[in-house]
Amino acid sequence: MQDLSKYSMSKLRALDEQVNEALKTHHFLSISKAREQILHIARNAGLSEKQLLSIKAPNTAKQDGGNVKYRNPADPAQQWSGRGRQPGWVKAWVASGKSLEDARAS
Repeated sequence: MQDLSKYSMSKLRALDEQVNEALKTHHFLSISKAREQILHIARNAGLSEKQLLSIKAPNTAKQDGGNVKYRNPADPAQQWSGRGRQPGWVKAWVASGKSLEDARAS
């Protein structure tokens, strides 16, 4: 490793810019490589890129043991266990004058 204490401020700033550019390039290449690996795995599983991107993550309320108590009637994929902070769709539902009980999951 070099002793940087003898470098001028302008030389250190130039070096800093070079390091930042190298980091950005490395980061971009890492993401590109990961993306290609994911697409390769998806294609081998018979999925197109469009199908892969349309896959939604499972509901976390189910994962942490909470039961789904409320479901957005306009979008059933939006669910809430009734615990913790209210999601945006619940706040909007209540603010529009609708009862939370009308969104209760069956």
